[in-house]
This record gives sequence, C-alpha cells and structure tokens, in this order.
Amino acid sequence: MPSTRELRRRIRSVGNTAKITRAMQMIAASKMRRAQEAVVEGRPYSEHINSVLSHLAALERGSDDTSVPLLEARDVKTTGIVLVAPDRGLAGGLVSNLTRVVERAIGELDSPVTVVAVGRKGRDFTLRTGNDLKAVFQDMGDNPSIEDTRAISNIIIEEFESAGVDQVLLAYSRFVNTAIQTPVIDTLIPVTPAELSGDEAVGFIYEPSPIEVLGQLLPRYIEMEIYHAILEAIASEHSARMVAMKNATDAANDLIDDLTLQLNKARQEAITSEMLDIVGGVEALG
Repeated sequence: MPSTRELRRRIRSVGNTAKITRAMQMIAASKMRRAQEAVVEGRPYSEHINSVLSHLAALERGSDDTSVPLLEARDVKTTGIVLVAPDRGLAGGLVSNLTRVVERAIGELDSPVTVVAVGRKGRDFTLRTGNDLKAVFQDMGDNPSIEDTRAISNIIIEEFESAGVDQVLLAYSRFVNTAIQTPVIDTLIPVTPAELSGDEAVGFIYEPSPIEVLGQLLPRYIEMEIYHAILEAIASEHSARMVAMKNATDAANDLIDDLTLQLNKARQEAITSEMLDIVGGVEALG
C-alpha cells in the first residue's frame, strides 16, 4: 500500500485537477447558454428563407429563363466539404463522432474530396486523412457574426461556379439539447429547395422577376446556412465540454474519496503497528 505521504500528495493533485475541471465546467455552462440562445433565435430565419427559396424555385422551374447556376445538378467529379469542428478539445466524444461520420461519408463517395476546414480539429482531421485542404478558418470566437463567416461561403460558391467542385457538403454537429449533439452532413450546393404543394406554390409576386430574386437570394441563403451551422457547432461544443468537465469533476471527487479511505486505512495500520511495538517493548522490559 502507498505511504500516507504519497496518498496525501495524490489527494492534493487530484483535488487541484477537480478545481480546474469545475472551473472549466462553469465557464462552458455560461458560454453554452449564450450559444443556445443564438441557435434558437437563428432557426426561424433559416426556416423562413428556405420557404421563400422553395416558392421562388417552384416559379423558376416553370419559366423559360436561364437556370440559376447554384441550383444546377451535374455529374459529380469532385466533392467539396465544409467541415465545421471545434478549435479546442476537452469536449468528450464530440470531435471523434463528427470526424467518424465525415470519414465514412468520404469513403462512400466516388469522387475526390477537397475540404474547407472551419476549426483546428477539422484541419487536423483533413491533414491526418490525407484529403485536399482547400482553406482553413480558425479562431472564429464564441460569438461570430455573419460577416466573419462570409469568406467561407464566397470560397465555396466560387469553387462551384468555376466547376472546381460539382457538389458541396456541409458537416457539423447539430445542437439537440445539453446532452445530445448529432453529427450531420447536408448537401449545401446545389441548393435543393423543399417541394411545395399546389396551394403553397402560389400567393407571391416577385419583382423584378423570380429568376433575378432567386439569383440574388441563393448566395445569401448559403451564407446563412454556413453561419447557422457554425452557431450550431459552437452550442454543441460548449454543451459537450460542460458535460465532459462535469464527468471529469465527478470522477476526480470519487477518486479523492477512494484515496481518503486508503489514507485512513494506512493511518490506522500505522497507529496499530506503533501500539503493537509499544506493547511488545513493555512486555520485553517486563
């Protein structure tokens, strides 16, 4: 059994670790609440812009105008992936769950892949797997604005319109609740608006024309989808880190309890041994 000095040293060390993980848990909880609010506030806008796109696309399909490039489905020779991952670790299985899904999706593709990585963990995954790394965006912060993310959408739109890639996938962790963050991969480009019923497809008049409005709205839609994915990823990161740090704190406290029990047993054994020595000495003198 370890000595009492060694046990006390281990208890102090684990106690210091528990203080750190507890502080990280509280920080993550504070950031998580703000990130959750940003995600919840952004979802209605994302849903509404998708609804408007559906109406416009329904009108565009019935027109004789030139099709909008961002709606064009073509043979896939190269696939682009926007991978939104955290800059930091200590978030439980969040990063590994996301990269596992992305790696599986890449394996199922019949085309080479080029990646735009948002976050250091996404960059590290891309370099580790040997995929082509087109661009890296990191240090976005906990409260990015859509202006901070616009360069990402500009790159992928330019790549698609210049035929550098034939489709773009968006991979990120979707925030469900504090305990659940789901890795998802959505097709970002070509944009596929939702199908509308006959009643839903009427009732709007667009000026100057539906095709021109659609051409202006699609880049904004892609910007919003990327921005919202980053907000979802940030909320997921802080939620996962809060849970991971809580589990680490609980494990440290349990270990302290076990070490304290061992320390008490070691002290009792030492006291018993000293008493036996004293009794033995007294008997020897007698």
